[in-house]
Amino acid sequence: METLLIKGCSLPELEAWVESIGERRFRARQIFKHVYGRRIAKWDECTDLGRMFRVQLDFGTRLNALSFQEKQESSDGTVKYRFGLQDGHSIETVLIPDPPRYTLCVSSQVGCALGCAFCLTATMGLKRNLNTAEIVDQVCQVQRDTEQRNHISNIVFMGMGEPLANYDAVLKAIGILTDPNGLAFSHRRITLSTAGLVPQMIKLGDQSPVNLAVSLHASSDAVRDSIMPVNRTYPLPVLMEACRRYPLAPRKRITFEYILIDRVNDSTEDARALVKLLDGIRAKVNLIPLNPRPQCALRRPSQERMLAFQEVLQKAHLTAMIRQSRGADISAACGQLAVPHDDSPSADAPAKGKTSRKTACMENCLSVPVDGQKRFGQKDD
Repeated sequence: METLLIKGCSLPELEAWVESIGERRFRARQIFKHVYGRRIAKWDECTDLGRMFRVQLDFGTRLNALSFQEKQESSDGTVKYRFGLQDGHSIETVLIPDPPRYTLCVSSQVGCALGCAFCLTATMGLKRNLNTAEIVDQVCQVQRDTEQRNHISNIVFMGMGEPLANYDAVLKAIGILTDPNGLAFSHRRITLSTAGLVPQMIKLGDQSPVNLAVSLHASSDAVRDSIMPVNRTYPLPVLMEACRRYPLAPRKRITFEYILIDRVNDSTEDARALVKLLDGIRAKVNLIPLNPRPQCALRRPSQERMLAFQEVLQKAHLTAMIRQSRGADISAACGQLAVPHDDSPSADAPAKGKTSRKTACMENCLSVPVDGQKRFGQKDD
């Protein structure tokens, strides 16, 4: 019999499973309360379950989808966890404290195929999607950490990977995270960030009321094409039309994330173009100074340029905040998550003699003309 991943099961699925082994349906609710309420580490802790049932659980299920590998704490209190998967891959999860709010940034893939030029995860390529249990267990493992018990108040799908490229597993994980019999998070406390996979974004709006964040990072197709290859498939007019039609509850807004990159997308002209782009959308903008990473020609703008960009947005009555980078000293800030290289092939690895999308993206990024400045990588005459 195939081993059942407990944290990958919805309550109805678990009810069906317990009935299939001769137990009564209410046992599934007991299991949910033990796993998500008591945060058990092994089935022997469930003394209200019969001994034979516990034996069946021991041999027929896997309680933990992840194994703890490493924990690092930043000088600002941010904590980065590294978890191992059964197949030898690893992922990273970040806890961001801002009392009374404690936000957990979870991963949805091992690596990423989208090739964004400012993101370290992109250098890994895509190894594989996470399954539902591996997504849910990130929350459970951090909750069980003795120093962080009961602290998680918000969950953001902003870790490694593009959540909407792993749609089914992510949506199912959201269902388990919000189940009142389990972790019981409110949909209002969960935010999913996407680079702009439009068909899946439309589907999400129809199927889940979680908060939506869009990784925008440019106000023109020319710049966005060069730093985010996904824009060549879903250009800005298509993406923004989907945002205008996205179903929003009263008082809800779409968050637009905008990484500020020196001389690429940070001019006041870029800011004015962004104002026009967001016209007619209930929006707020998170301005994120580029976080450094090795072997990247892109740089963070000066404080003066960032404030000038923000001022244009605010004068147009847009809510625009410059977000403080957290965890940069342990490579836990936005765009810095990645695990050590392994020898297993990436799902988007190029054929021999061909250039990968990731490499092409970096080459294009280094040749974007901006603000009348010379192109990145262009030699002086």
